[in-house]
Amino acid sequence: MALNMKIYSNRDFKNKSASLTSSNQSSRHELRSTCSMDVPKEHLSTLLDHGLYSSAQLLGCFAISSTSISPETSPHLKAESLVLYGDSLFREKEYRRAIQMYKQALQYHKIIPKQNAAASLTTRSSLSAANRSSSPGSLNPSALNENEVKFKIATCHNSLNENRAALAEMEGIPSKSRSLEMNLMMAKLYRNSRHTRAAIGCFKECLRICPYILDAIIALAEFGVSAKDIISMFPQAPSRSGRPPFDHSDSSRWLLRYVEAQCCVASNDYIGGLELFSELLQRFPNNIHILLEMAKVKAVIGKNDEAILDFEKVRSIDPYLVTYMDEYAMLLKLKSDYSKLNKLVHDLLNIDPTRPEVFVALSVLWEKKDERGALSYVEKSIRIDERHVAGYIMKGNLFLSMNRPEAAVIAYRGAQELRPDLRSYQGLVRSYLALSKNKEALYAAREAMKAMPQSAKALKLVGDVHASSNSGREKAKKFYESALRLEPGFLGAALALAELHVQEGRNGDAVSLLQRYLKDWADDSLHAKLAQVFAATNMLQEALSHYQAALRINPLSDDARKGLERLEKQMKGVDPDAPEEDEENEADDAEVDPDDTDLL
Repeated sequence: MALNMKIYSNRDFKNKSASLTSSNQSSRHELRSTCSMDVPKEHLSTLLDHGLYSSAQLLGCFAISSTSISPETSPHLKAESLVLYGDSLFREKEYRRAIQMYKQALQYHKIIPKQNAAASLTTRSSLSAANRSSSPGSLNPSALNENEVKFKIATCHNSLNENRAALAEMEGIPSKSRSLEMNLMMAKLYRNSRHTRAAIGCFKECLRICPYILDAIIALAEFGVSAKDIISMFPQAPSRSGRPPFDHSDSSRWLLRYVEAQCCVASNDYIGGLELFSELLQRFPNNIHILLEMAKVKAVIGKNDEAILDFEKVRSIDPYLVTYMDEYAMLLKLKSDYSKLNKLVHDLLNIDPTRPEVFVALSVLWEKKDERGALSYVEKSIRIDERHVAGYIMKGNLFLSMNRPEAAVIAYRGAQELRPDLRSYQGLVRSYLALSKNKEALYAAREAMKAMPQSAKALKLVGDVHASSNSGREKAKKFYESALRLEPGFLGAALALAELHVQEGRNGDAVSLLQRYLKDWADDSLHAKLAQVFAATNMLQEALSHYQAALRINPLSDDARKGLERLEKQMKGVDPDAPEEDEENEADDAEVDPDDTDLL
């Protein structure tokens, strides 16, 4: 009896053990079903939302490798985890790894429609119930937005300067599904790829959604779209999404003025643009964007002192600003203010040493010390941003100073393709003249005159080309005089006309012309030119006082320094064009008898 009892108990124990094992397996399955994932999505999202990207990246490793997520039964959960992990990589600038995660997520996302089609009605009902539950692991299989993931991939490619790959991803998003942010990126990608018509269409679409996207306004103005056409893009009636129409009342009228100002500048109507920006500045005092736009325009048209004042005001308002500071650096170099230039470059390096403006400013600083070093800096600025106009202008200037006009032409053409302005035309004319290609120089100058019909600077450019040949001096004189009638205070045209007078022996005309500018211009080049004319007419004392005045204004003026050295020889009765004693000795040393070469 006891034996039977014992046997029964063993059987009972085995049955209970089997039952318990089955129960445990069922419980684990239920636990996995309810929790769905070891690392709930909410925790990963919280880390990303709070900017804890390295922590999110570490947690993401667990999320994507968890065995609680079955790619076969829950591909949507796997896809969501991969996207969140990709986001953490993107924020840490690990763009290639992020692209890989996003693409894997899209692959898992493609499994979902097939899985849904094969699922039974019961399965779909249970999925709906699970989605309605408040469990952290319960996720909607359709929660992943495929277009958003494609946009993330495109953003990564864009950050790697892979425009073609970024554009291919963006074109995979249907136009009706594109958000404002997507349209703006597509517009910029098309612009970078030189697909002008497509870029214009996308920028216009951005303004239809929101008229206050100022970079879209600037881009359309640069593409040559008129102010009237740009303003016509602003919403005139409430949209389907409930966005109100554009308000044309006084409170929003500034935006219309802003459009007009940008279109004026883009069409080379610099004076009109400055007037409109000045009007805007009265309404928005100390607006650093408007001050910078004004400073940039003034630098282009040669109002260097005014531009420097605007840049200094901007730096006093926001000392950590980097935008357009390379333009400021170029102006400081023109004024030979190397102490301010040194400080500016030092400040920029401390603010953000990765910006293209910083490398252009470094190039400006190094030009006098090491032209090759300066060239490497400016090339780095273009590698950082292929659309950085100041980089191309500086590169052209460097090639000209290095006597490489062919390379300078390519650099100035690069600037023109991005945004043609007076400086690129001036650079092209100087480069072609250095190559003795007067025909090409004249064509470039006439292009400038066509683009800027009311610009005295453009007229002077045509005059410069004619002045380069003896037969064209009379034509050059007419263009210089026309430039001065259009802009009486244009010192550059006055100096060029005075040089023509000197070449033709009319020194008195040159002196009387230049003396008219002494009241309004404290300029070293004006005093140096006057001194040169006085020295040529043997009025040595007057020449001396003007050379000294030039050096007081700019102690680093090469023209004044070299002119003063010549003048001192003249005053001592020495021929300034006679070779120096050291030069004669060097020439004697060079004249070695061929038979003496072995001795040497």
